[in-house]
Amino acid sequence: MKRSYLFAAAIALLYVSVAAAQHPVLDQVANKVVAKYQTSTCQQLMTSKAEKQPPSAGEQKAMEMLKTDPTLRHEFVGIVADPVVDKLIQCGMIP
Repeated sequence: MKRSYLFAAAIALLYVSVAAAQHPVLDQVANKVVAKYQTSTCQQLMTSKAEKQPPSAGEQKAMEMLKTDPTLRHEFVGIVADPVVDKLIQCGMIP
């Protein structure tokens, strides 16, 4: 019984590793977003929101990819949702 749990865990780990390796650019962009929220203070986030800058060419390209590919969008949200929403709650930015 214990051996089957270890086998299932190994398969799950392999699946996650392969899935992550399939979209390295997505991982890079998602990690950049997460890092921004984890390293910014609440004041910095509020100021950034108030002084919204237009997206760069790279950001526009990434947004277009996410809009047109539901699989990439799902993976991106899976990576960034928890840390970003957690920070927004901590900062009182979600009503």
